[in-house]
Amino acid sequence: MRDIAAETGVSIATVSRVLNDHVNVSARTRELVLQAVERHRRDDTPPGAVHVRCPYLLTDYFGLIVSSIAETLRLHGMRMVLDAGEASQRDDALSTLPDQPGIGSAILILPPEEGAQLLALSRTGFPFVVVDPRTPPPPDVAAVSAAHFAGARAVATHLVELGHRRVGVIAGPEEWLASDARAAGHHAAFAAAGVLPARQRIRHVEPTTDAGLRAGGELLDAADPPTALVCFNDKLAVGALRAARARGLRVPEDVSITGFDDIDLSRATTPALTTVRQPLAEMGRIAVTQLMRVLDGHRPEALHLELSTTLVVRDSTGPART
Repeated sequence: MRDIAAETGVSIATVSRVLNDHVNVSARTRELVLQAVERHRRDDTPPGAVHVRCPYLLTDYFGLIVSSIAETLRLHGMRMVLDAGEASQRDDALSTLPDQPGIGSAILILPPEEGAQLLALSRTGFPFVVVDPRTPPPPDVAAVSAAHFAGARAVATHLVELGHRRVGVIAGPEEWLASDARAAGHHAAFAAAGVLPARQRIRHVEPTTDAGLRAGGELLDAADPPTALVCFNDKLAVGALRAARARGLRVPEDVSITGFDDIDLSRATTPALTTVRQPLAEMGRIAVTQLMRVLDGHRPEALHLELSTTLVVRDSTGPART
């Protein structure tokens, strides 16, 4: 009451009379006080929880991002509602978000929906941020991802410098933004060396270990097999390692293999994987920072942030065999 009185320039007694609906208060003063009361009510109401949607199994990749988001939201005093697992890949997931009780905003991790659906959600005024977008996000939607092109170019350049010219590519799904960016990075490095992977040495697969085993086996069984395999992620690279081992090939003496992500798995293989480190935890932290700015009414100056990646050279790459 004291704050409202100071804000409106009336006495505490007048504020009391308004709140108790006394008649001896002018209509203008009553309206002034009630508007101030409503502003204080909104300011004192805790913001709705942040809906964190990750429609995939919380493996080491997604688990690192979600854990970082949870820890950062806690620092901001925000509550989190987690919707994870493949069961959350339902058609109406985005359209129903603004109507969910107690939910005030969202962080969407690799959303499977098309950009048009994200744009439709944005036009409702519902605040959200996208982490690792699957497709190019609409211009006015805040998004955070890694520098896929630069990371892929770095690892391909590493192979080129080791003398590799026959390189097999085990790429991710063709419709993914990260797949396109990494393919462009690989091609940029190979083109600079005067070579490009032949079409028959490229496989587009789901990013799983089993898929890496199958695709790696197909490439290594070719009449003119590649001297190196560059993989979309570490799990595919682990499958490729298994394929090489099953054929009696030594890594890296007979074939070099690279991954992408630098999850714990990359350090547990024999040999340890050469890979590209994505700042997964930082992606989660930056997503929360972007969301806080949106909730504060600011339009982030850089809507689409790409965080730098780092080439990590380990034992799975070596000079091309002659």
